[in-house]
Amino acid sequence: MKIKSLRQKRNWQGQKALLRLDLNVPQVKGKISDDYRLQAALPTINFLLNRKASVIIISHWGDPKGQEVYLSTRLLAKRLQKILQHKVKYVSDIVGDKAISSAKSLKEGEIIFLENLRFNAGEKKNDKKFAKKLASLADVYVNDAFSVCHRQQASISAIGTFLPVYAGLQLETELHNLQKILKPKKPLVVVMGGAKISTKAPLIKKLYSSANQILLGGGLANAFFKKSGIEIGRSLCDKDADKYLEQFFVRKKVMSKIILPIDVIVRTKNGRHQHKYLKDIKKSDSILDIGPDSITLFSAYIKKSQSIVWNGPLGKFEETPFKHGTMAIAAIIASRSSGRAFGLIGGGETVEALKMTKMEDYIDWVSTAGGAMLSYLGGEKMPGLKNIIY
Repeated sequence: MKIKSLRQKRNWQGQKALLRLDLNVPQVKGKISDDYRLQAALPTINFLLNRKASVIIISHWGDPKGQEVYLSTRLLAKRLQKILQHKVKYVSDIVGDKAISSAKSLKEGEIIFLENLRFNAGEKKNDKKFAKKLASLADVYVNDAFSVCHRQQASISAIGTFLPVYAGLQLETELHNLQKILKPKKPLVVVMGGAKISTKAPLIKKLYSSANQILLGGGLANAFFKKSGIEIGRSLCDKDADKYLEQFFVRKKVMSKIILPIDVIVRTKNGRHQHKYLKDIKKSDSILDIGPDSITLFSAYIKKSQSIVWNGPLGKFEETPFKHGTMAIAAIIASRSSGRAFGLIGGGETVEALKMTKMEDYIDWVSTAGGAMLSYLGGEKMPGLKNIIY
């Protein structure tokens, strides 16, 4: 795999770079609560500035639906200016007169930050006219937003028709790290949790041949339990699971590489949390975590691994009685990574759980690109990479 990186372009001086970022960061009461994505964009921005390019930043933020005042990129521009320690001019426009005049007057080393892309209906419709107007503001397009590369949207897909396309440094690094899972050192252990089998089934199928074990927890495990005839009571289970699960069963038994929990922590009818083996689960129980024997079982596989990928919590880790499985597996993956094995973790909730262990620095690569990571590793189409991978 070869990547068309912005490093390959020799002359940036005087060039206007349209830089697509994903700055869809969380906010609480009008204040940014986590600026990780802003921090991650700094290397690419500094690369362009150091080579005397000017930068036009574009990003979406949430899904406005009439709440524009709360999702204006003005706040993002202000925070970026603070952490970058470089003037960032906010422009309350996307492809109108303000944007055009601001882009036209840009000088070397200057940055403007346009308004939320999703304030224009053409963005989500992958509208070519909107993409062409965006492209007219710049000389070069730089995609540093891997987390939205699975989307067919104007600033990700259609825009590649109108400008030369390059990968930003963050996107390039993401691809190199994901390749270590697609072409892994063995043994490869895949750890998956979360709720929807529909989003995880393609990845399980894609990695099944190269993986040594696929360890499942959360709602995914519940779906496999139910299909196997095991009582799951009131537990979370994807209602459409059956149509995705058949491919993972042989003569009504789960395929050998898929490892399910052997014990669980449930919430009982009276609200208590209780350790149970699978045969003891009642119809009034809700499975909300993997049990201690399952932690021991999963740990044994992880400790032998050379490559690990984890996506999705293994239980309802937001509640103290049901966080232990997810926390334990996070800590074990972290302790195995950075030298002994290559560890990759992705997805918003997964990263949130990892941070609770305060061991995120031990993981080789922490990706915030949950959906895009699953799509890429699952072999699905990635519109944003069409002009980047060759």
